[in-house]
Amino acid sequence: MSSTSPNKKNARITGCLSCGTKVNLNGRRYCSFSCRQRLQRRLYQHTGLLNALNARYATFYFTDSLIILDVIVSDSDRIFSYIHSRSKKRPPADDFVRMANRLSRDWWQERDRTQRRYLATRRLLEMAVSNKNKPAAVAAPSLKTPVLRKEFLIRLDLTREDLVSPDVLVKIKSAFRRQAMNAHPDRGGSARSFHKIHEAYKELVTWADHPVFNRRRGFPDKWFYTGATNRWLQPTPAR
Repeated sequence: MSSTSPNKKNARITGCLSCGTKVNLNGRRYCSFSCRQRLQRRLYQHTGLLNALNARYATFYFTDSLIILDVIVSDSDRIFSYIHSRSKKRPPADDFVRMANRLSRDWWQERDRTQRRYLATRRLLEMAVSNKNKPAAVAAPSLKTPVLRKEFLIRLDLTREDLVSPDVLVKIKSAFRRQAMNAHPDRGGSARSFHKIHEAYKELVTWADHPVFNRRRGFPDKWFYTGATNRWLQPTPAR
C-alpha cells in the first residue's frame, strides 16, 4: 500500500472517468459504455470490503499514477485513504481489484487470528493513509438539478446555478430585459428571435413559481458510495 497522497504532480485524471484515456472521447465522459460498466462492476464486487469497514461513505478516483479509495466510517468524520500505485498496462478497475483483494485478505487474516470482527476492521483502518480533508470531500452534498429544457436557459443566457438562487425571479427578469433589448426588431433584431426569448421567459417564470428539481448525491469526477443503500454512483454530470 502506498503511503503517498495525491498532489499537483499527480493531478486527477481529465480523460475517461473509468479508464483515463483521452483518445477518441469527443467530449464524452467515458470512452465507451462497456468501459464504464467494467469499473462499476468491479466496485460493486467489493462492497463487502466497505461493509467490513462499516463505511458510511466512500469515493473512488484515480490519477495518472495512483488509485485512491477514501472512506468515512460509521462512528467518525475522519477520512481513511487507501492509495495504490497504478499499473502501466492495467486499467484502474483492475488495480482497484488488486487493492481491494489485498485489503480483504488482510481483514480475514486478522479476523481468523483474533476471532473478532471489530479487531480486523481496526487493523484495516490503521493501515489507511492520514487524510486531512474535510468530510465533505467524501460525504457528497445533495445536488439539485432544475428540471427544465436547456434551450430556455440558453436563450436568456442563464445557467442552472442561476435557478437555485434565492432571487431567481429577479435574475430571470433581468436576463429577459437584456436579451429582449438585443433581439427587439426596433433595435435591429428579428421578430422570430424576440418571440423565442419571450417564450423562454414565460417558461422560466412558470417554472420559478413551482420549481421542480432532480436530486442526487455525488461528485463530478469521483465515484461515490453510500452505505445506507450499499450503492455506488457514477460521477455526476456537469451542470
